[in-house]
Amino acid sequence: MIQLLQTIILGLLIGGVYALMASGLTLVFGIMGIVNVAQGALLVLVAMVTWKAWQLSGFDPILLSVATTPAMFGLGWLLYKLVIVRVRGASPAMSLLLMFGVALTVEGLLNITAGNYFRSATPVYFNQSFHIGPLVLPKAQVYGCLAAVLVLGLLYLVLNQTWTGRAIRACAQNPSGAALVGIGSGSVAALSFAIGTATAGTGGSILSVLYPFFPASHYEWIARLLGIIVLGGMGSLRGAAVGAVVLGLAETITATYGSLRWSTLVFYAVILLVLLVRPHGLFGTKLREDAVVT
Repeated sequence: MIQLLQTIILGLLIGGVYALMASGLTLVFGIMGIVNVAQGALLVLVAMVTWKAWQLSGFDPILLSVATTPAMFGLGWLLYKLVIVRVRGASPAMSLLLMFGVALTVEGLLNITAGNYFRSATPVYFNQSFHIGPLVLPKAQVYGCLAAVLVLGLLYLVLNQTWTGRAIRACAQNPSGAALVGIGSGSVAALSFAIGTATAGTGGSILSVLYPFFPASHYEWIARLLGIIVLGGMGSLRGAAVGAVVLGLAETITATYGSLRWSTLVFYAVILLVLLVRPHGLFGTKLREDAVVT
């Protein structure tokens, strides 16, 4: 029983981090209809910058997210204004290819400047744990989850308690109605993409501590994040959170009672089973068939 409780707690800690990483991806899709396959590369980019800053300064890698998050917000805004705005209104395939090109560019730059080998930030608490009775909670995972939950909480407040958040949600739910009341879709799209990219700032800093990484590992991360938002429902923040917890629990339970190499396979098996019953995901919106134009 203690082992099961320990496993569930670890799964929830990992799930909290995954939820933050997936939130930016599903937010951008919900507002703009763009599958940002460069999100994994941006996570690895931030992890690399965090690792280098930690090596040079000794600052705590997770606390460095205080700097990396606003920096990624600015990068996201520039990416939208200089690149993505040029394919707004184009076919989904065009935006997908564009973001894949951004991912390859980031990977290439990291290969040239940093080299193609694994790195991982190891602060002083990396091998330390909190002990609550018989339960052992690794400090790195606890701190990473707390940082993720804090940013998710701030994102929730922005989306639900501010005029900007209401404008973002209005554009996601009814773009035509939002335009009628004077909400500019271009400005909202730029802000949404910047916020989605900013989540990679915190997520990448956490990643640098919890997981070894190298430039090409962004393929693994975007596969995980896409799996999470497909399971939860494309464009649903609540669905992303639930999908992230499912992934975290699937990984820890499989690693504890089976083998670590099967953990990812179990997660994708769960996705397949869920989508057989609910093709639009757990919290996705089912499209009306009579709305399809042939």
